[in-house]
Amino acid sequence: MTLFSTPQATLHPFDARGIAKRFRHAAIFGALDALQPGEAMRFVNDHDPLPLLAQLQQRYGEALSIEYRQRETGAVVIDFTVVAGGGEDDSCGCCGSCG
Repeated sequence: MTLFSTPQATLHPFDARGIAKRFRHAAIFGALDALQPGEAMRFVNDHDPLPLLAQLQQRYGEALSIEYRQRETGAVVIDFTVVAGGGEDDSCGCCGSCG
């Protein structure tokens, strides 16, 4: 099921190419933590962020859907969607201390 095509989904752009490398992961986590269930972030980068994806899986588990939209050398686009009911705390999908 693709959540992004539903009219209720809100898609927020996030272009990582304009963020200094040392701040990227923190900025991405902050942006994802701010999303509500059903909201999505369209992530754009110049490389495939495999280490980041592993961190996201560990941190969010099933509370975050990850779907590639484009996967080419120099151009990667991924939609991250917060899944309702996917984690212990639907407010952010993290450790539960903020909800």
